[in-house]
Amino acid sequence: MIYAQQLVTSFIASVAFGMIFNAPRKALLQCGFAGMVGWLLYIWLKDLEVKPVTATVVAAFWVTIISHYFAKKYKTPIIVFSVSGIIPLVPGGLAYDALRHVAQNEYDQAVSLGAQAFMISGAIALGLVLAEVTNQVIRKALPARTYAPQSVVGSKKRR
Repeated sequence: MIYAQQLVTSFIASVAFGMIFNAPRKALLQCGFAGMVGWLLYIWLKDLEVKPVTATVVAAFWVTIISHYFAKKYKTPIIVFSVSGIIPLVPGGLAYDALRHVAQNEYDQAVSLGAQAFMISGAIALGLVLAEVTNQVIRKALPARTYAPQSVVGSKKRR
């Protein structure tokens, strides 16, 4: 039951974020799906007692891989899907708690929570980069398609 609630709320959060940032209507379901899959992976790995930073890297990686797929399939920029899909992973609650502890002069707790938020933010960036590198390696490893150039400068036939 808890997984169902988590999936629904992560889907809604990703779709809502896509709407706020004017993602095309036809892409909103895919945005929600990307966020839902990323959050599902994150909570599943956390249940398996994987550290939060590692779980975030894996989830961000797969959000970006899914985003690449949707971008190619729906001929939409990848950023539409990846930004909306990453939103459930953003450590906003940790950052808020860190600042709340600063306001209460509990600096040891604030530093600890701030460091965790910083590490998770870096893990998101690392997951995005790893997926992009993986995509580039796969694209270069696959045989290049041969396209007939439509117009190449200097290649006109003389009559």
